[in-house]
Amino acid sequence: MLTPLTLALAGISVLATSFLSGVVGMAGGMILMGILLLLMDVTAAMVLHGVTQTASNGWRALLWRAHINWRIILGYALGSFVVFLLMKAVAHVPDKSLVYIAMGLTPFLVELVPAGWRPDVMRRGGSVLCGAVVMLVQLMAGVAGNVLDIFFQKSNLDRKTIVATKAASQTMAHVQRVAFFGSLSDAGDIFPLWIYGGSIALAMTGASLAALVLARISEASFRSWSRTIILAVSAVYLAKGVWLLLQP
Repeated sequence: MLTPLTLALAGISVLATSFLSGVVGMAGGMILMGILLLLMDVTAAMVLHGVTQTASNGWRALLWRAHINWRIILGYALGSFVVFLLMKAVAHVPDKSLVYIAMGLTPFLVELVPAGWRPDVMRRGGSVLCGAVVMLVQLMAGVAGNVLDIFFQKSNLDRKTIVATKAASQTMAHVQRVAFFGSLSDAGDIFPLWIYGGSIALAMTGASLAALVLARISEASFRSWSRTIILAVSAVYLAKGVWLLLQP
């Protein structure tokens, strides 16, 4: 049973992280996942995170719908759906310490990939590969915004198209993640419906407020802050995961 304090912390986190994601296009979901893992078990965290991030990304995609690159979305959908079916057959729930370690390590591994080798979502087959890789990481670690970003780093897309297209693709990914973990444990039994409704409202509010800021920041600030926030949060999660793993 979640206490009023736990619910309040979760609600504030949903609002704040949805705002952050709306401004820099990522990081918010990663931070929210870490907070939810502190408050509840992996399955519950995955389901609630998936519902709120579906609302946050879906609303953000709607707000910036004129900037969505639909060619990317179609390829992404194909790649993610194939991996979803494969992972559904395995039906594995990862250990909490491994989720933290995966979230912490992934951005640093991405940084080690030579710039010339980094995939471009605009290349032939790039969006399909993006969907497949992101869905795999999404189901194993809970968040994959940092992995998604690597496919956009070499593209010549502007910040509004990047945020809008990422939001649309992540909406699909989170719907699939809710379906995946919800099937392992009845989602309706994990939380009462009013908690899902409240989380959705807070996520949409954060995304709406962020849209006002995104329209005013520069391209350089957008890219710089995205990378800095991701690496800082990843270092904390990596340390937390290792600490949990070493506990008797």
